[in-house]
Amino acid sequence: MSRDSGLDKDLGLAGVDDDAALGELDNYLCELKELQIRDGLHVFGEAPVGRQLTDLLVALTRLPRGEGAAAESLTRALAADLGLGFDPLDCDLGAAWTADQPVALAVTDDAWRTVGDAVERLELLAAALVSGATTVDPAWTATGAVLDGIAGELGPAVAGCGDAEIAGLLTGLDGRFVAPGPSGAPTRGRPDVLPTGRNFFSVDTRSVPTAAAWQLGWKSAGLVVERYAQEHGNWPRALAVTAWGTSNMRTGGDDIAQALALLGVRPTWDEHGGRVTGFEILPVTVLGRPRVDVTLRISGFFRDAFGNLIELFDKATRAVAALDESEQENPLAARAASEGNADRVFGSKPGAYGAGLQALIDERGWDDEADLARAYVAWGGYAYRSASEARAAHKGFERRLANLDAVLQNQDNREHDLLDSDDYYQFEGGMTAAARVLSGRQPAVYHNDHSRPFAPVVRRLDEEVARVVRARVVNPKWIAGVMRHGYKGAFEMAATVDYLFAFAATARCVRDDQFEMVYDAYLDGGEVQAFLADANPAALREIAARFLEAQARGLWRPRSNSAHGRLAALAGEEA
Repeated sequence: MSRDSGLDKDLGLAGVDDDAALGELDNYLCELKELQIRDGLHVFGEAPVGRQLTDLLVALTRLPRGEGAAAESLTRALAADLGLGFDPLDCDLGAAWTADQPVALAVTDDAWRTVGDAVERLELLAAALVSGATTVDPAWTATGAVLDGIAGELGPAVAGCGDAEIAGLLTGLDGRFVAPGPSGAPTRGRPDVLPTGRNFFSVDTRSVPTAAAWQLGWKSAGLVVERYAQEHGNWPRALAVTAWGTSNMRTGGDDIAQALALLGVRPTWDEHGGRVTGFEILPVTVLGRPRVDVTLRISGFFRDAFGNLIELFDKATRAVAALDESEQENPLAARAASEGNADRVFGSKPGAYGAGLQALIDERGWDDEADLARAYVAWGGYAYRSASEARAAHKGFERRLANLDAVLQNQDNREHDLLDSDDYYQFEGGMTAAARVLSGRQPAVYHNDHSRPFAPVVRRLDEEVARVVRARVVNPKWIAGVMRHGYKGAFEMAATVDYLFAFAATARCVRDDQFEMVYDAYLDGGEVQAFLADANPAALREIAARFLEAQARGLWRPRSNSAHGRLAALAGEEA
């Protein structure tokens, strides 16, 4: 079964004995079940109700949200009240469950064999408690405190979002004052951003990276270098990190903190306001590994919003480059000395935004991957020492890309995924394509999950694509959710296929069986294809045309010999 569905390829089970393979498969399926799957799209001015409201409240209370009993994780509170003796937010989902099985968790007839099964039961019980289908046991004091917090604050805040959005819009259109409010990802422990509809603000850029972001960045950096060493047998010498303005606002600077940690540099803060005052260089003996030569590819918005961080990172790299350390300890210093250049912050031309690939992919304006690489370098080849100090340095950018061991992209929340936006394939995929073309080899590509700040997870890009395809793209729940939105839902499906194709074209991380799963889910001649034809015929033609292009470019070899003819008919092209 796992071979027929391609699960064995997702997990790399070739050569693994059956018992170990079953364990890895069970753990993986538990992870997929834990992914947050959106049930439909947000409609401006409407608050969720019914099952959607319950699912959202459970998602919002999955992580701790501050200090106090009411702000604790709901599933953690349940686990504590039931005496389960484990942390449902940071555990080995595939491990065997050997503890008691409380009657309160008899919420499903499914077998209970693993820790992942226990987490699933906690989630089901949490949903029943939030919806009111089950009443809380008076002895469950920790759970009761969280539920009181939901009833008193979080629930009303969510319920008020619809009216608040309409009121905020009308107030702004009337030229009157719109009350300010914080921004961020509410599922990442930020309920203070609710209700929506306010004139949101972000962060004090002088406090970025925050101490909390540094802790996460330090931990994530360690996980990256350890995984690379395990997979390649040596420490990474040169990595590139994409830094986006919006994500660093949400997190307080995870990306920049991770990049500094890889260099072996720690930010310093003042004693009172938490503002960043500079940095200190950590000895290699403290790192327990060599320093990593880190290149930052910043977005245009990062450049505009975080000029202070550009200066901080530029000064840190030049200070590290000036250290008297061996090449083995400090590859940055050795390379900077040989090249006579320590530029490590690159971005678009001042005033420009993006990575230059969207038009090429959308309009099919490229012949081979070298065209994609040239576009990525042309757009991103400007070296920055501050937000206002940039110069064209395309040859230097090419040298950085040609010497990369790995490409890093962090995702700070699970309210979206890498097939939701063209930004991921442009930056992450574009960097991978450029590095491959310039070096003649495929770099390692890591798509790191920072949605749980206390437990970051490092995954390869191909692993993340596999997870998203299985858990969201072909998931009947997600498909049914977007189908409720008619033409817009069909557009979302077409966009997802576009982004999957773009990752295949740039990062070469999409397999035949993954294309096949999406083809079967969307264009199997059944209900979904009929929906596309009725709700948005243009989207149906676009999806079929993208599959045809994937075939023509050698990115997908379909199992069926008739696939090309069927797709050509749907796309309105000659077979």
